[in-house]
Amino acid sequence: MHWSEKKVLVTGAGGFIGSHLAERLVKLGAKVRAFTHYNSLGWRGWLEHSTLAQDMEFFAGDIRDPQGVETSLKDIDVVFHLAALIAIPFSYHSPDTYVDTNIKGTLNVLQAARKNGARVLVTSTSEVYGTAQYVPIDENHPFQGQSPYSASKIGADRLAESFYCSFDLPMTIVRPFNTYGPRQSARAIIPTIITQLLSGKDEIKLGALHPTRDFNYVTDTVEGFIQIASHDKTIGEEINIATQKEISIENLARILIEEIRPQAQILTDEARMRPEKSEVYRLLGKNEKIKKLTPWNFQYEIEKGLKETISWFQDSKNLSLYKPNVYSI
Repeated sequence: MHWSEKKVLVTGAGGFIGSHLAERLVKLGAKVRAFTHYNSLGWRGWLEHSTLAQDMEFFAGDIRDPQGVETSLKDIDVVFHLAALIAIPFSYHSPDTYVDTNIKGTLNVLQAARKNGARVLVTSTSEVYGTAQYVPIDENHPFQGQSPYSASKIGADRLAESFYCSFDLPMTIVRPFNTYGPRQSARAIIPTIITQLLSGKDEIKLGALHPTRDFNYVTDTVEGFIQIASHDKTIGEEINIATQKEISIENLARILIEEIRPQAQILTDEARMRPEKSEVYRLLGKNEKIKKLTPWNFQYEIEKGLKETISWFQDSKNLSLYKPNVYSI
């Protein structure tokens, strides 16, 4: 696909991955409409101070509102649907909001895309797989709703599948494994560790240390979205974005400690532990499918990605946006 002059909608454009994706699409020459969550201050999230914001059209709305979503899709060729509630601990607290945002919000996008003739990329998550029953996890792995968050994303994925099967809607389910990098919220493990260390703490508080994750640097995740959207043979598919490498939370923390504050120690904080049956103990994704259908391959080994992430957080204006003394759910 040639992106020049393509009309593209990015929902969740003010968020972590969405802001990086919107900027990348502008650089590729696409006409980007950035769907951001309406607020009375007109705040555009991470795009508020982006040097590329002037090259985007902004649409402030609520993904839960079908009329607004339909309006945002007018004349759009491709929709990257990233708007979602993503924090697992908050899904224990307020599961209704996850159904409204992640399931109903996705339904609104699918309905509007069907009406307007747009292609849709629905953003899934590796959490839908739950703790690995086998590794590496391919796209045929069983789904396990181990949290209200993961259950809501399973529901959204299956809705997307139903629109492809029932209405021939050109859609793809894109399933990134754990993405990290600049702008990620403090509810994620890597910013949690980095911000505590950079704030001078000699004891950092973490939850379970032995689970493993397959970490994608955000640049690689964004490129995965671009490549999947660029090829028609990905339509109707569910596709992992994964490095096919895993690291435990403990080993990850020790790498970051060595880079930032070698004298720091790890403390286990019970408040940060998931319920036992809800904890996902192992995530290691298989990337054979995305490599078969597209030219994508990851470019960032974990050490390189962590160095770039640390560098971003070391900028005082970025670090000041975080609250290392507060556990963000």
